[in-house]
Amino acid sequence: MSKPFEKFMNGQLKGAKKKEAIRQEKRKAKAAARAEGEAIRKKQWEKKHGILPESTKPAHPSKNKSAYPKNVKAAKDTGPKKLSNKVPSKPDIAHELANPQTPMPLNKFLAHAGICGRREAAELIKQGQVTVNGDIIFEPGFKVLGNEDVKWKGKRIFIQKNLVYILLNKPKDYITTSKDPEGRKTVLDLIKDAAQQRVYPVGRLDRNTTGVLLLTNDGALAQKLTHPSFQVKKVYEAKLNKPLAKADMEALLTGFQLEDGFIKADSAAYADTKDKSVIGIEVHSGRNRIVRRMFEHLGYEVKALDRVLFAGLTKKNVDRGTWRYLNEKEIRNLKYLNGASQTK
Repeated sequence: MSKPFEKFMNGQLKGAKKKEAIRQEKRKAKAAARAEGEAIRKKQWEKKHGILPESTKPAHPSKNKSAYPKNVKAAKDTGPKKLSNKVPSKPDIAHELANPQTPMPLNKFLAHAGICGRREAAELIKQGQVTVNGDIIFEPGFKVLGNEDVKWKGKRIFIQKNLVYILLNKPKDYITTSKDPEGRKTVLDLIKDAAQQRVYPVGRLDRNTTGVLLLTNDGALAQKLTHPSFQVKKVYEAKLNKPLAKADMEALLTGFQLEDGFIKADSAAYADTKDKSVIGIEVHSGRNRIVRRMFEHLGYEVKALDRVLFAGLTKKNVDRGTWRYLNEKEIRNLKYLNGASQTK
């Protein structure tokens, strides 16, 4: 055979084919390791819950009579009785039988713990970020009961219970506090039938400011949403006593110094092209009465101020003075607001 054709007859892979072959080998090795790990964890789970392996289970009585206990004959002599094939339970197993729990996929567990959505949770699991009882789990469908030691990035997580999240469209003349010593109306008067748990407002709206207000008993979430480092977005519609000049609009966007430090709007625009006294303004600062103070600094009086958005929540379909519960997706978005890069 001529030498020019030898390179075509050579069985060794080169270039892209060689790289692809290596990738396939790695995938097979990972799959094998994953399957072996799942088999070990399954055996551990079965042992914990008193499930006997097939090889140690008693044979069917019709095939092997010696599989019955010695006292079976006596039981027959004293009358018909049903034989129990239950494995003697340890105290912890008995407790679990008395308090049955429904197994759920691991990605669903993460979602109910508020980590992220099920699809995102599946990716976290495949990346090896989740452990169950010290073992790294790669299968999103791995079943857990909820009493295991489940950790994400080394931190134990739990399914959260009895947490309440309420969105209120606050009206005027209500104080954003749990109790007012002067006896004025508070926002809790508007949601007194919403929950048996004690809830409290996240942040504050002054007495004459209306709009979106979140109330909850989730202290960790409340702390997060009010912490400056998370830069929670808030959008307001302000009605001024006169049209806002273009120069003052630019001042809002470039910023200026107030008595408690520098401040600027994240964005601002005329909400109504025909009425330039109505302004939409976005800020993330949590300073007291910051929007009113910004306009007052520029020489304007705020006649009405309405918060139309807070941390992604709007007052859509919620009339003034009424409330609703947040849905699961809204709660999840709040818990991991600005944390997408951390979960990826």
